[in-house]
Amino acid sequence: QVRLVESGGGLVQPGGSLRLSCAASGSIFSVWAMRWYRQAPGKEREQVATISRDGRTNYADSVKGRFTISRDNAKNTVYLQMNSLKPEDTAVYYCNANVQGPEGFVDCWGQGTQVTVSS
Repeated sequence: QVRLVESGGGLVQPGGSLRLSCAASGSIFSVWAMRWYRQAPGKEREQVATISRDGRTNYADSVKGRFTISRDNAKNTVYLQMNSLKPEDTAVYYCNANVQGPEGFVDCWGQGTQVTVSS
């Protein structure tokens, strides 16, 4: 069984920065694409950023130039560096990963971490 555990959320003022982490653990052969999603109150979950195993990245237009996704394959961990945060970035942030294990490929989700941008 595979677990994704996020950390790094919190309360920050507009213009501030936060760094989210998400570590995968369990029966893992390889972790392929890793993603960050977010869901604000009353809104649908949206994809924020994606990184492939070889480091190719993609971002939502709303975060381009402000957020950076990266990963450490040796630690099965993905990061989201969030700079110049805005109140509209307030949401629960979820980590998602495509994990290859002994039973094949599994789509895994973390429990979510709250990010609140407010003065």
